[in-house]
Order: sequence, then structure tokens, then C-alpha cells
Amino acid sequence: MSERRYGLLNGRVALVTGAGGGIGRGIALRFAEEGAAVALHCRTAVTAAHETAARIADSGGRATVLTAELTDPSACRALVREAARWGGGRLDALVNNAAVQPVRDLPGMTADEWREVVDTNLTPVFACTQAAAEVMRDADGGSVTHIASVEAHRPAPGHAHYSASKAAVVMHARAAALEYGAWDVRVNTVSPGLIDRPGLTETWPEGVNRWHESAPLRRLGRPQDIADACVFLASPLASWITGQDLAVDGGVSARPGW
Repeated sequence: MSERRYGLLNGRVALVTGAGGGIGRGIALRFAEEGAAVALHCRTAVTAAHETAARIADSGGRATVLTAELTDPSACRALVREAARWGGGRLDALVNNAAVQPVRDLPGMTADEWREVVDTNLTPVFACTQAAAEVMRDADGGSVTHIASVEAHRPAPGHAHYSASKAAVVMHARAAALEYGAWDVRVNTVSPGLIDRPGLTETWPEGVNRWHESAPLRRLGRPQDIADACVFLASPLASWITGQDLAVDGGVSARPGW
């Protein structure tokens, strides 16, 4: 973790779901760099989440690790309440990042496989946002950011359930922005492109090569690219931005589809 950059989130309390690794870890670290106290949610990656929290603490920040099974709406509400208690009764920012991305062809997909993705990727977004907005309403408002995907707009083979869930996440943010705006709660989405992770190039070289050829910026994304977008949307710089989907994809979505 580097030194804090601009203090854009000084004094704020944030909850990041799915913060045990990858994009979630990057978001938690960047929020802490900008001065936020960060509650890191995880389900199974408890050791990794504690390692991230320790990095934040070693750099002079404040962090805690909370566990919850987010397919249970009551657990989502309890998680938000616990994060707010830890934050001294406030919660200024929520990042709904937790998700799964299995690969399954649509003709062979079972209803249970469909439900698993929807229950993991969409239902917690609804439940956590609802609970967080209630806390934010009683304070000075706040920011909610859902991590969606470029696949919300461009489907990929084997990802019908994932793409549909992420398209629903984008529409949830727009609907929530409309209904929670009176509470001064802003709701947006960040849609990542292909984000690099250890071993990706070795296990999926053809996909990585296709991405490099398609992306105007000629590289894969990094967790910090998504984290920077989330910091912006949670900061005062975005105080008049709500109901928007910010693609962070190296320009892939700007390419013609024919």
C-alpha cells in the first residue's frame, strides 16, 4: 500500500464486499489510501482479507474484516449494521463487489446454476444497498457503487447467467439512484473490462491476446484501475453524478461491433 494520495475520502467510512482478493482488495486499499476507514467483507477468503487489513493498519489506516453469506438478505442487513457500528454509527460509501463468474453453456444450464449466479451477483446488491441507504439517510447521505461488467452490454459465450445478472445490476443502480436521490444517496456502477490476475495469461492466452488486439489502450486492466473509478464516485468530485455506468475497459466498448 502506497502513501495516501489526495485525501479524497478523509474521515469517511466504507464497506467493500468481496474484499478478500483481486478487485475487492484493490478497492479496499485505494479507499484506505484516500483516508477512508474500510470494513472488508469476505465469505471464505478470510486470511487474505486479514492480510489486506493488516497492510492498511501498517500504513496508518483503519480497517476491519467482517464475514457474511450474502445470498441471505438478512445477513446482508446485519453486515451493513455491523460495518456502521464499527464506523461509529455512520457509513459513507458502499461498494457492492462480491460476485461469481462461472462458465456454462446456456442450452445445458440448469435452473439451479442460474439461481446461484443471480442469488450471488444480484440479490446482495439489492439487500446491501437497501440497508446502507437507510444508514446514509440518517447521516449526510452517501455513495453506493456496484461493480458490474462490460458483459452487461456485450454477452460472452458461456456467460449468459453472468451477463444477465450484471445487466440487472446496472439497471438496479439507475432505479436506486432515482428512488434514493431524495435521501442524498448516489448510486452508480463501474463496469470493468478484462482485469489481469495471476496466471490469467498462462491459462487463457487466446483471450488475453484478443483483448490486447481489441483494446485501444493495448493492455489488460488492473485492480487499481477499477479502484480509482470507485474512489472517484465515492468522493466529493462526483457529488452530482448518480445513476451512471462508468466503463473502465481500456476503450473496448468504444470499438464498433461490426
